[in-house]
Amino acid sequence: MNILLLGGTGNISTACAALLHQRGHRITVLTRGRHPVPCEYESLLGDRKDEQAMQKLLEGRHFDVIGDFTTYTAADAAEMVRLFKGRCGQYLFISTVVVYARPPVRLPITETAPKGNFYSQYGRDKEAAEAVFMDAFRRDGFPVTIIRPSHTYSEQWIPNIVSSTGYTVAKRLEDHRPVFIHNDGQSLWTLTHVRDFAVGFAGLAGLSAAVGEDFQITADAPLTWNQIYEEIRLACGVDHMELLHIPMDFILERAPSLVAKLPGDKAWNAVFDCAKIKRFVPDFQCRIPFREGIRESVAWFRQVPERQMPDPKIDAIFDQVTSAWLSR
Repeated sequence: MNILLLGGTGNISTACAALLHQRGHRITVLTRGRHPVPCEYESLLGDRKDEQAMQKLLEGRHFDVIGDFTTYTAADAAEMVRLFKGRCGQYLFISTVVVYARPPVRLPITETAPKGNFYSQYGRDKEAAEAVFMDAFRRDGFPVTIIRPSHTYSEQWIPNIVSSTGYTVAKRLEDHRPVFIHNDGQSLWTLTHVRDFAVGFAGLAGLSAAVGEDFQITADAPLTWNQIYEEIRLACGVDHMELLHIPMDFILERAPSLVAKLPGDKAWNAVFDCAKIKRFVPDFQCRIPFREGIRESVAWFRQVPERQMPDPKIDAIFDQVTSAWLSR
């Protein structure tokens, strides 16, 4: 198949592109030139937000599948419908499980769970984008398939509740500086490795039965946050860590920027029913346990010293909350 990826060099899309290419598909990546594109893919140099220029760039081109990793709002979605109507056989829109209401109404979470995330503008914007695509499908047959990942991490991520990009949390553990989690750390959380997610994504690509459908693609073996931090500690080879269990309200008073990330997402139990994706893509199975994945991540960071530099903004949030808690 001839596949165009909008955002083919990101956290999730890189693994998806690699698997699709491995399976023999032709990959084209729309890029603004800020990140290198593997030489085995075709590059289209353009800015997706410049609709007029994009119309010229895409003139006379048709794709079997388009994977959209960079639409975040209803306005973005409307622009993509105008741009790609009649230019693709299937449009895979990467949304998010953050569209679901928080806290969850029931567990496990399925695709029919109520939407409307009061705490997260990101979740509400993605929900609005979904609505635009589905309206276009019902009205004009726009061939959209909606995909909702959860917390999907690559070798360049070390999952935590503040920010999973970068080495900050691991560096704090190595330096025996405190880190925190919300409440008692016993809430369940689902982490999915990008290579596992890519199997579901690639299986849906070109699947006509998936048009007009929505799918969550996540692992189905949750861990507690205590377990997650313990696995990070073990992967770092640190003999002990100062893990502070801090009430969520206290955290939000000191770091209000975490409202979208805690009550808007990570503070609640997140257990997903993946029966639907498994019916449509029988070979989808999450085979990379977090214990293995997090060791890959730590090893990747440690290959290059510059990768291990902590992010000052993330570090400051950890310092602000932990210092306030310890000095109360």
